[in-house]
This record gives sequence, C-alpha cells and structure tokens, in this order.
Amino acid sequence: MAVSLGLFSVFSTGETASFAKSDSFASFRLVSPLAAHRTNFRTVRTVTFATASKPAAVPKKREPRGIMKPRRVSPEMQAFLGGMSEVPRTQALKLIWAHIKANDLQDPQNKKVIICDEKLKTIFGGKECVGFLEIAGLISPHFLK
Repeated sequence: MAVSLGLFSVFSTGETASFAKSDSFASFRLVSPLAAHRTNFRTVRTVTFATASKPAAVPKKREPRGIMKPRRVSPEMQAFLGGMSEVPRTQALKLIWAHIKANDLQDPQNKKVIICDEKLKTIFGGKECVGFLEIAGLISPHFLK
C-alpha cells in the first residue's frame, strides 16, 4: 500500500490487514502512518524528487504603496521634519514619536495623552494636548496629493 504525501511517499507493509465484511460489499480499513506504531505495520519512507520546468524567478522589489509611499508634505510638517519635502506617513509618525519621547511630552499620569510643545502645536492645529490615537488623524491634512 502506498500513500503519496508530496515529497515523501509512505509505504506501509505488514503481516496482517484488517478486512470487514458487510452485507453486499467488502471494505478495507486503512491505518494512517501516524497510527502505525499501534499495529504491526512497518512504515518505510522514501524521498521523491520533483523537477522544475523553469528556474524560479527572483522576486522584484515592488514600489511602496499606501502609507509606505513617500508623499509631499505641507510647509508646517516640512519645518517639523527638518526640511524633508517628501516622506512616508510611517516615517513621519516615527519622527513625531521620537520628538515626543526625547522631550518627555507624555502626561506622567496618563501616558496616552501627549502634551504639545510649540513644535507639535504647529502640526496638531494649535491643540494643547492630544490623545495618542489622534496623532494619525491630525497629520493627515499635512500630506498633500
């Protein structure tokens, strides 16, 4: 009996096989290779090789899309980022969080609240404090199409 499992073929040989007879037909009970240790079946594994018709293509590095794609930014955001005229949203968020951490602008009692300094007020619409979930929404108008 041979069962193919992709690269491996499993052959089970044994001294006894279990047949059960019913009214009008006979059925064969197949024991899985995993359960072979419970019976007196012996499992033999062989490796089969598949040949490819053509070599595997090297994947091309694709262009960044969505939030990873660099976009032009507003003059306020450009001043905050140190003169970068195009930047992906992910990079802008990293730089904003680096500024928040470096200047210790998180509220000590509630770390979810950011207390804005003058640089952050220019990009957050003049707000005194913002929640950390608001940041992505507040920087959206600064990314030009």
